[in-house]
Amino acid sequence: MGGENHCGTGPRSDYPIRAPKPVGQYISQIYKSRIGQFYAKGQYANENLLSMMNDAVVYGEPHVQLWVWHAPGQTRPTFKEAVSHEFEKTKVGASFGPSWTTHWFRVKITVPDNVRDKELVEFHWDANNEGLIWSEDGKPLQGLTGGGERVEWVLPKSFLDGKEHTFYVEMACNGMFGIGQGDLIAAPDPNRYYSVERANIVAVNPDARGLHIDTWIIGDAAKEFPSDSAEQHQALEVYNRIIETFEPGNKDSLKACRKIAQEYLGPNVDSHKVYESDKKPLVFGIGHCHIDSCWLWPFDETKRKVARSWSNQCNLMERYPELNFACSQAQQYKWLKELYPYVFERVKQKVKDGQFHPIGGSWVEHDTNLPSGESLVRQFVYGQRFFEENFGKRCQTFWLPDTFGYSSQLPQLCRLAGMTRFLTQKLSWNNINKFPHTTFNWVALDGSQVVCHMPPAETYTAEAHFGDVKRSMSQHKSLDQDSTSLLVFGKGDGGGGPTWQHLEKLRRARGISDTVGLLPRVHMGNSVDDFFDNLEAKGDKLVTWYGELYFELHRGTYTTQSNNKRNNRRAEDALRAVELLATIASIEGLCAYPKKEIDEMWESVLLCQFHDCLPGSSIEMCYHDSDEIYKKVFKTAEKILREASGLRETTANAVTSSTGVAFNSLPWSRHEIVELSDGELAVASGPGPFMKLRPFSLKSEETLVTLEQPSPDVFVLQNTQLKVKLENGLITSLYDLKANREIIPKGQKANQYVIFDDKPLYWQAWDVEVFHLDSRKELSTVETKVHEQKKHRVSVITKTKISDKSYIETVISLSAGSPGQQSYVEVSSKVEWHETMKFLKVEFPVDVRNTEASYETQFGIVRRPTHYNTSWDMAKFEVCSHRFADLSEHGYGVSILNDCKYGFATSGNLMRLSLLRSSKAPDAHADMGTHNIRWAILPHQGGLGHVTVRKGYEFNNPLKILEVGELGDVRSCFQTRRVWLESESDPAIVLDTIKRGEDDEKKGEESVILRMYDSLGGLARGRVKSVWELKRVTKVNLLEDEISEVEVGGDGGFDVELRPFEVATFKLELE
Repeated sequence: MGGENHCGTGPRSDYPIRAPKPVGQYISQIYKSRIGQFYAKGQYANENLLSMMNDAVVYGEPHVQLWVWHAPGQTRPTFKEAVSHEFEKTKVGASFGPSWTTHWFRVKITVPDNVRDKELVEFHWDANNEGLIWSEDGKPLQGLTGGGERVEWVLPKSFLDGKEHTFYVEMACNGMFGIGQGDLIAAPDPNRYYSVERANIVAVNPDARGLHIDTWIIGDAAKEFPSDSAEQHQALEVYNRIIETFEPGNKDSLKACRKIAQEYLGPNVDSHKVYESDKKPLVFGIGHCHIDSCWLWPFDETKRKVARSWSNQCNLMERYPELNFACSQAQQYKWLKELYPYVFERVKQKVKDGQFHPIGGSWVEHDTNLPSGESLVRQFVYGQRFFEENFGKRCQTFWLPDTFGYSSQLPQLCRLAGMTRFLTQKLSWNNINKFPHTTFNWVALDGSQVVCHMPPAETYTAEAHFGDVKRSMSQHKSLDQDSTSLLVFGKGDGGGGPTWQHLEKLRRARGISDTVGLLPRVHMGNSVDDFFDNLEAKGDKLVTWYGELYFELHRGTYTTQSNNKRNNRRAEDALRAVELLATIASIEGLCAYPKKEIDEMWESVLLCQFHDCLPGSSIEMCYHDSDEIYKKVFKTAEKILREASGLRETTANAVTSSTGVAFNSLPWSRHEIVELSDGELAVASGPGPFMKLRPFSLKSEETLVTLEQPSPDVFVLQNTQLKVKLENGLITSLYDLKANREIIPKGQKANQYVIFDDKPLYWQAWDVEVFHLDSRKELSTVETKVHEQKKHRVSVITKTKISDKSYIETVISLSAGSPGQQSYVEVSSKVEWHETMKFLKVEFPVDVRNTEASYETQFGIVRRPTHYNTSWDMAKFEVCSHRFADLSEHGYGVSILNDCKYGFATSGNLMRLSLLRSSKAPDAHADMGTHNIRWAILPHQGGLGHVTVRKGYEFNNPLKILEVGELGDVRSCFQTRRVWLESESDPAIVLDTIKRGEDDEKKGEESVILRMYDSLGGLARGRVKSVWELKRVTKVNLLEDEISEVEVGGDGGFDVELRPFEVATFKLELE
C-alpha cells in the first residue's frame, strides 16, 4: 500500500521507559470513610481542622463578667422592666430554671489586646436553650438557639477597643422545640433546668471556617454523586489531597488547602459574586423561617421566637447580600410591631431593600380543613390588609408549607384575595400514595385555578445541604413541563431561619455546578414571586389537579382537642350574628359599628385556627391560652349583641311568650316550637332577625308526637313524618312515613357507639392509621328509660358504659313535625371520657347505596368514595366534614348533622361520626373530661339539597331567646329583614355574611357587604332586596376591590347569578 508517512514524531520524551514505582487504585470506601475524620471530635480533634478553627478563646473574669435577675414565675418581662431590677453575680456552670421561666443576664466584656486586631471576633453563648441578646440601651440584636447551634454573635467593631462594654442576654428556659420529656412530641417536662456552658470571646480563623465549609460540600459530593461519575471521583481525590496538605498549627497550609478546594468549587465561593455567572440556574434558593404560632410552646413564647429569628435574618442580610428571605403570618408581624418596634423597623427597611419578603397573604398559617368558609376569607382579608398597610403591597403567593391538607375552595378564595400562586410541600408526607406532581394548576370547585409548586426537596426547613440541592432535581415530578424548583431553606418550626452555614454551603453548591457540573445549578438573589412569574408564563402547559388536596396523614386532627373545635364553631357562628346585628344597628343609627372590637374578635379566632392549634396538635398550655382567648371572644360577642339590640340574652325557661323574643341569625325564615317557663309552648316563626313568640296550644285530644313502650327494652317514637324504634338503647328501625321507606337495614342498629384502639405509628395527636379499624368494638347500653314525654317532643335516655372510668348518657329525641319542614332524630350526648389511646365513634348503617358520599366543606360540597377500589380511595378512610355528611341515591338520602364535630367516614352504606380521641402526646391530658355533643339523623326525599344545607345551619344556630318587656321594646328595624334574597331565588344560594365595608369608618362611607355562595354545585340565580335605599351596587372581591358594577332595578333590588360553587361578594353603597 502507498501513501503512508513513516516520519512520526515518536514517543513523548518525558514518559518514562520504566515504571518508577507502584501506583495503586483508590479504595473508594476507605477514602470516603476518611472524610468524616477531618472535622470530627474525638481522638483526632487536636490534629484535624477542629484544632485551628479559632485563633483565641477568652472566658471568665476579668474579660467576661456575668450578673443575673430571675423573672418571677413564668412571666416574660420587657427589657425595661427587667433591667430595672437588682442583678446578682453569677458564673458559667450555674443552673437556671425550671421550665418556661425567664432569666436576664447582664454581660460585661472587655476584649483583650491580643484579640482586638483579629478579622472576625464573636461572642459565644450556649446555655442549651433559646435566648436573645439585647444592647445596653434595649435593642434586640441577635437570637440564640443553644445546644451548639446559633450560639455566636459577631461583636461590633466598636467593642474591639479594649474598653468594657455591656449587653444583656434574655434566657428562655426552653429549647427550640420546647421541652418534651425524652421525645420531641412528649408532654413537656415541667422541671427542666439549664446551665450556662459557654460565655466566651472567640477570635475565629476565617480560613479554617471557610475550609470547613469547602470540605463539607466537597465531601458530600464524594459521597452522594454517583460512583460511576467522574465528578464523584474528582471530589474524592480533591478532598483527600486537602487532607494531605493540611498541617495542624500551620496557617499557610489552610490557604493551600483552600486553593486546592477551588479546583472543585471555583474561585468565587467566598462572595455573592459566585451567583453572577450567566449560566442558567434550575434551583432557586429562598430563605425561610417557619415559626409555629404555637405548638410545643405557648403563644407568648412564639412572640419572642419571632424577634430572635428575624433579628438574625436582618443581620445575615448585611453579611450576605444574596439572601432573600420569605416569611408569612401577619399576626407575627403585628406582634413584632407591638412588642419589638426596633426589630420591626429593621424588617421594614429590609422589605424596602428587597431582601425581606412578607408572603402568604393570611393572618396565620392556618388549618384549611376545619375553619368555616368565612374564616378562610377573613384570614386573607386581615392578612392582606396588614401587609398592604405596613409594607405597601399585598402578597401574590399563598404560603402554607406545613398545613394538614388543603380545602377544595382555596384556589377560588386565593384568586378573590389577589393571589395567583400557592406553595406547600406537606403532601410529600403522604404515607399511602405518592402525590404525582411538583408543579401544576390547582383547580377549585368553581373552576378557579392557581399555580401550585411543591418543592421537590420535600421540606420547608432544608439545611441547604448538597443533597437538598441534588434532590431538587432528582425528586422533581414535573420535569416534562418545567424543570425549575424552589429550595426553601432555614431552621424552622421553632423558628431560627437560615444560618451563615446555609448560605456558605449554597455558594459552594453553585461553585460546583459552574466548575464541575452534574449538580443542579442553584441561584440566590431572587424572590418567590420571581420564581412563580416564570411558572405562570407556562401555566397553560401545566397539568391540572381538581378538587381538594387530601393529605394522607394527620387524619386524627379532625377530632383531637374536641373542646377547642367546639369553641371554634361557636365563635364563627357568634361572629356572623354579631356582624349582622351590628350592621343593622349602625345603618339605622342606633349605635356606631364596633369595628375595632369585631377586628379583635376575628384576629383572636383566626389566631386559634393556626395549623397546630385548631387541629389539636399542641401542648396543653396552648389550650389553656385558647380557652381564655375564646372566653374573651364570647364575652365581647354578648356585649355587642346587647348594645346593638338593646336586649339581654337569656334561657327559654326564663321568659314567657310576652316577655321573650327569638333571634334568628340565618338568612331564611324559620318555624320552631319553643318551650318557655312553666312548660309554656310558643311558636317562633318568620324571617327575623327577631321573631315574636306566639302562644302555642293544642286541643286536648290532639297529639303531634308520641312515645310508646311496648316492652321493657323497646321504645317507639313517632310524629307525622318519622317512626323510630329503639331496642336496648339502639335504633333498630327508622321509618319514613311519607316516603313509605325503612332507613335502617334489616338486622342492623343505628346510633351504635363503637370504640377503637388508637395507637398510630408515631404522631399521636395527629394521626389515626388505617389499622385502627381492625380493632372495632361495639359498646352496649346498660339501661334505657323515658326521659321526656311532652306535646311537642318525646325522648328516651340511655346510659352506655365505656370502661370503669368512662360512660355516655344519650338522649334520643323526636320533635313534632312542622308543615313544610323535614323532621330529624336528634341525639344529645354527655360523654365522661377518661381513656388512653382510644377512639370513640358512633355509627349509622342506612339502606342507601352510592359509590360516593357528600360532605360539607367551606362554601360547598366535596364528594368522596365509599369504597376501597384503589389505594387512593382507601386512603380516605377518615375525612373532614363540617355541619353534615350525606349519603344519597337517586330519589332519597340520609344526612347526619352535628354541632361541633369534623371527623367522618362512609364505608359502603355505613356512616360513622368521629366523637373523641385520647392521645397522650404532646398533651398528656387531651380531651379528658366531660363533653356535650349533638348530632341528628335527617332522612330526606330526593338527593342532597338545600334542606340539608339549611338544617345544618339551623342545627348549629339554635334560636337565641332574648328578654323584653313587651314586643314594642324590640327596635322596629329588627322586627323585619333589612336585606334579603327574595323567595323566588334559588334555595341553593346561601347569604352567609352581612357586614359593614372594611373601609367605611376610614372613608366616612355607609356600605354593606353581602357574601353568598352556591351551596350545591349548579348555576344559581336570585334577586336581592333591601329596605335601605341603594346608591350603587358592585360585585367585589374578598378584599372589597371592585370587579364590576351591578344594575339596580326600579324596585331597589338587583339580580345575582352564581356559577356552581361560586363565592360572590357584593358591596351595597347606601344613600
